[in-house]
Amino acid sequence: MQTIRSVSELRRVVADVRKSHKRIGFVPTMGCLHDGHLALVEASLANCDVTIVSIFVNPTQFAPNEDFGAYPRDFVRDEKLCRAAGVAIVFAPEAKEVYPAQFETIIEPGELANTLCGAFRPGHFRGVATVVCKLFNMVQPDAAYFGQKDFQQCAVVRRMAIDLNLPIEIAIVPTVREVDGLAMSSRNRYLSLEERRRSLAISRGLFAATEEFRSGERDPKRLIGIAKKHLETVDRLQYLELVDTTTLKPAESPLERSAALCVAAYVGSTRLIDNVILSLPAS
Repeated sequence: MQTIRSVSELRRVVADVRKSHKRIGFVPTMGCLHDGHLALVEASLANCDVTIVSIFVNPTQFAPNEDFGAYPRDFVRDEKLCRAAGVAIVFAPEAKEVYPAQFETIIEPGELANTLCGAFRPGHFRGVATVVCKLFNMVQPDAAYFGQKDFQQCAVVRRMAIDLNLPIEIAIVPTVREVDGLAMSSRNRYLSLEERRRSLAISRGLFAATEEFRSGERDPKRLIGIAKKHLETVDRLQYLELVDTTTLKPAESPLERSAALCVAAYVGSTRLIDNVILSLPAS
């Protein structure tokens, strides 16, 4: 496995891979890897000849009052996990490599970025879209792998790839959960034992609504209400919304299209997000 820090070196290596007509898979991450990230790596390994993982904590997607400085970092461990998994290249640039002096061009996403997390984190998806687009141009993959837990991010990135004619397959991998149901996240390590216990209310609420949906419930308000009953132990519910999986607009009643039940909540000072897809057959 190679660890590469510069764009110029990465492009030289990628050019050699391209000469061999090998399919390149890409997993963009902010490091502090867990089994959710490794599921993305596994999906890439299963479908591509060469897998590249980026490890870069992107400053432009954090607001001034957010946890950029405290975001968990453990590069030595991340390298070991990537090597053991079969990753070919770890791309770990410094911020000045991604955002050199006088950098000023950004990607401005559209309406998909203005709801859910976007309503509470102004500029977040601008930072996400910009860095992902830059990484796509640096890595030049055939396919890129993202986790469903970041449902809105997936929608924004997919739309960007379509709108900008990027020749990259955007593959979404199902959310990986702990045995007790908590969605895996690098921020889970912020939780105390007591907060960790209370955070299970999030997945319990989503699962309860899913069961009602499977039993035939199609009223969005009732499904949201069922999930909300389980969320009393979180410290602050930021949003709980049932949205169309394509447009991210509030789901119509009765449900006739697949929808995503999405939640963001604070447990202690830790913001957690999660979602489940309520799938209906395409009409």
